[in-house]
Amino acid sequence: MEGKPADGWEDELERWLEPFLAGLRRQAQRRWAPFYLKGLLLPGERKSVEPMAARVAPGDVQQLHHFVSASPWATAPLEEELVRAADRLVGGPGAVLVVDDTALVKQGRRSVGVKRQYCGQLGKRANCQALVSLTLARAEVPVGVGLRLFLPEDWSGDATRRAAAGVPGTVAYRPKWAIALDEIDRVSASGARFGCVLADAEYGKAAEFRAGLVERHLAYAVGILPTQKVYPAGVTLASPERKATGRPHKHPVPSAASVVAAALIEARPEAFRSISWRMGTKGPLKAAFAALRVRVADGPAAARGQHLPGEEAWLVGEHRATGERKYYLSNLPPDAPLERLVTLIKARWACEQMHQQLKDELGLDHFEGRSWRGLHHHALLCQLAFAFLQHLRLGGKKRRRPARARTATPTLAAGSAPRHPGRAHPRAAAMSPLPPTFRPSPPALKVAG
Repeated sequence: MEGKPADGWEDELERWLEPFLAGLRRQAQRRWAPFYLKGLLLPGERKSVEPMAARVAPGDVQQLHHFVSASPWATAPLEEELVRAADRLVGGPGAVLVVDDTALVKQGRRSVGVKRQYCGQLGKRANCQALVSLTLARAEVPVGVGLRLFLPEDWSGDATRRAAAGVPGTVAYRPKWAIALDEIDRVSASGARFGCVLADAEYGKAAEFRAGLVERHLAYAVGILPTQKVYPAGVTLASPERKATGRPHKHPVPSAASVVAAALIEARPEAFRSISWRMGTKGPLKAAFAALRVRVADGPAAARGQHLPGEEAWLVGEHRATGERKYYLSNLPPDAPLERLVTLIKARWACEQMHQQLKDELGLDHFEGRSWRGLHHHALLCQLAFAFLQHLRLGGKKRRRPARARTATPTLAAGSAPRHPGRAHPRAAAMSPLPPTFRPSPPALKVAG
C-alpha cells in the first residue's frame, strides 16, 4: 500500500482504528479496512464499492469488493470493540439503549432478506430489507452498537435463496423482538452501561419482549398499541366460588375487568398537561401527557383467551398537536415524575437522527451486494464510521484519553429529575452535522498491486 495518511483526521482515524484492526486476523483485512472507512467518511454521492474505490483506491475495485463482500472476517471482535468505544463516549447509568429498526429500500428479490414489508423511510409497505438496530445514547448523543438483519419467514424456509445469499445454516426466522433481546444480551456482555431500554410499539406490543426485559432486570419505556389490555392498579384476585354443578373454575377472578389502554387513560382528560421535552428548530417541542399506574394484562392466560393481571407499570398517554395520540408502558418506580417518563420516551428520537445520517452521509443504504456476509460487513463498517465521527464531535481528536459525552448546551440526562416543572429538557441541541474536515475531498490514495 502506498501513500501515508495526511495530517489531521486521517492520523486520528489511524490511531482510533488500532483496537479494531487487532480483531482482524489477516494482514489483507487490516490493510483494506481503513480504505473502506475512508470511502464511507469522505464526500461522495454514492458509497457503494466502485465510487468509493475511485476516490480512495483507484484501480483496486476488486480488492475493496472482496474485503467487504467475500473476505471471511468475523464481525464479533469488532462489534465488541465498538460497544466499548460507544460506552466510553456515552455509556453510564444516565444512558439509554434504544431498540428500533431501519429499512433499506431494494429492487428485486435476491438481496438477502428483501421482502415487501413496512418501510419507515417511505412510510408505507415497500420492497426492502429490515435491520434491527441498537443505539447507545446519552444527552441526545447516539452511537450505534448493533445492526442485525431480520430474516422473514419465507426466506427462512427457501433453501435456494438462502444458499444464493450465503445465509448461515444456524440462522432461522426470529421475530424482531427476539433478535432485539439477543442483541441486548450481546451488548450487555460487552460492557455497555445504560439505565433504561427504549423501543417503539413494534417491540413494546410484544409481551414476550417486555417480559424479557423484566427477566434481565432492565428498566424500560416502550410504545404500545392503543388496544393493549390493562387493569386498574388496585385490581385484586379472588378464588372463585365453587358451584354445585359444572366444572370448577381453574383460575382466580379479577375484581375488575381488563380494558384497552387508550380507553382507561382517555377517561381522565384532566390528568393531561403540557410538557416540553426539547428545543426544535421552530421552538420548544411539546405535547400533552398523562400517566397512571396500571397492571398490564399479560399475566397467565385465563378463560376465553383473557389474561390475568401482570406486573404493575406506568401507562402514559400523549396528545400531539397534530391530533395524533400515542401510548406507552414503563416499569419505572411508582414515584417517578411525569417529566422523567417523558424524558425517557422522547430520548428515542436520537436513534432516528443516527439512522438518517448513516444513510444520508455514510451510505448505509448504498450497498449493492446481495449476501448476508457483505450486508453485515457493510453495516458494521458504517457504524464504525459513525462512531469515529462522534469521537471527533466529542473532542476525541484533542484528547488521547477516552472522551466523555458533552453537548454545546446542557440537557437532562435520561433518568435524572427535571430542573423545571413541565419541561423535560430545558435545552437540547440537535446532533451536529458532519465535521467541516469531511467537506473537501482530499486526493485519492493509491494502493500498489
